[in-house]
Amino acid sequence: MLNKTVVLTVLAVTAAAALALQRTSTQRTPQLENDSVKVWKTLILPRQPLEMHRHENGRVIVALKGGTIRIVPQSGTPRVLTWETGKAYWLTPDPPGELHGDENVGPGDIEVMVVELKR
Repeated sequence: MLNKTVVLTVLAVTAAAALALQRTSTQRTPQLENDSVKVWKTLILPRQPLEMHRHENGRVIVALKGGTIRIVPQSGTPRVLTWETGKAYWLTPDPPGELHGDENVGPGDIEVMVVELKR
């Protein structure tokens, strides 16, 4: 009985540590990809900017947990978007050669499902 309790305790502590570690950085988790779409889930922690990147194609953002994000283009003016939980939004492709970074400027996590169309 003691061994079973020790094993269960170790498993619970390990799972809790893994969950805490997962919440210390922004995450992008692939969900589906085929000839038509690429889908991923992104968790954006407060004040954890995403590195510079670009989107060749338009995409739908579905806010699983909404919040306010600042999109900072390599050149040009940043824009701030507020995504409401449960709502979907359309984002156009980035201009040719243009990179941008994203930053969660709100107090809580933002979690979105991204469906990027392929051409």
